[in-house]
Amino acid sequence: MTDRILQYAAILRNTDTKAVGTIDFTRHVYYNKRAMKIKDIEQARQRIASFVHHTPLEYSETFSKMAGGPVYLKCENLQKTGSFKVRGALNKLSKTDVGDKKVYSCSAGNHAQGVAFAATKRGIESVIYMPLSAPLAKVSATEGYGARVVLHGDVFDDAQAEALRICKAENGIFIPPFDDEDIIAGQGTVGLEIAEDISDAETVLVPAGGGGLLAGVAFAVKSLLPDVKVYGVQAAGAAAVASSFGGSPKTLDKIFTIADGIAVKRPGDITMKYINEYADGILTVTDDEIASTVISLIERAKEIVEPAGAVGLAAAICDRYPELRGKKTVCLLSGGNVDVGFIHKIIERGLVSRGRQIRLSVVLSDKPGSLQAVSGILAENGANVIAVQYDRVNAGLSLNETILHITCEVTGFEHGKRVMSALEATGYRLQ
Repeated sequence: MTDRILQYAAILRNTDTKAVGTIDFTRHVYYNKRAMKIKDIEQARQRIASFVHHTPLEYSETFSKMAGGPVYLKCENLQKTGSFKVRGALNKLSKTDVGDKKVYSCSAGNHAQGVAFAATKRGIESVIYMPLSAPLAKVSATEGYGARVVLHGDVFDDAQAEALRICKAENGIFIPPFDDEDIIAGQGTVGLEIAEDISDAETVLVPAGGGGLLAGVAFAVKSLLPDVKVYGVQAAGAAAVASSFGGSPKTLDKIFTIADGIAVKRPGDITMKYINEYADGILTVTDDEIASTVISLIERAKEIVEPAGAVGLAAAICDRYPELRGKKTVCLLSGGNVDVGFIHKIIERGLVSRGRQIRLSVVLSDKPGSLQAVSGILAENGANVIAVQYDRVNAGLSLNETILHITCEVTGFEHGKRVMSALEATGYRLQ
């Protein structure tokens, strides 16, 4: 530990030395004649320290069993404004001479709140562009922090283009959501905390959308703990960083995911340079895996985490990445801003994917008493009916038949199979 402290101190005071211990100072990516150094991230932490939390790093026995190795949760969902984004926004605004100008930005939600919070703290007027699909809770929260919100376009990239256009026309100052070294340095302060709080970590899993968080965390962690593996994690339906990894940024034709906070068609030029240099790979998870993980976090860890914030843990427990099994893993929960009007859809999807909810289509005679008979079988087998719908117009039905669509709560896949078998054994036909 003493050697690690000496190495860390040397990093902060010396950026010309070729190497200190095992930490190589030549591993810097140059962009526009500038290279971010570890001291930039430490200085960012000093600038923002009075405004943000050093968020907890919690060991989870439940998720450790599921992942086959020790799992720790870095709870940025408990950060000011509900996500890590406030770190980068505060660092950028602290270094920007705004004068009497307005600041403009764009966001799917969390960066919007971070910029609004940071600008208001400094008495600066902010205008945030968000896509029409942005959760209403995030729009309302952004306005609550003092920003004027403009909804534009179907996805983040549309909002960004309009925000840049208006900012230029109004001679404002643009605060990028991710593709900026000051933003990256601010997000990298999460990596400093991880490296200090768990110096024997083996793997760090980081949600990735535009790449600012991944770039900053990978840079910080690799600079201090070069043997640690750092992976970005994306939703399979919005895997722009995964498509770009190892090369230049690529733009996806379309994206579709419940993880709105990382639904970005194209990662940043600067962020990809750092990701290509410092990240060890990019993993993807499905929306079903994300939804299931959100439920597990609520049930077992008592943590409210938005879909984008849960992707790292989803990768750790999904059993599709053997390189993660048995490792001491830090899963970064990047945000907790869930729209209460949308969370029921996430929970329902998660319950279905985990076999906790089944949907049955039962063909039966369209006569009095039919529903009661089916309900009796379901009750005898411990299934809780939560929704029923009749379908009398299906083309495959005879005149005296109907289809009963039933949604039931069960304890898992095996219980669901027993319920279906009981119906079939009684003569009912399932579609």
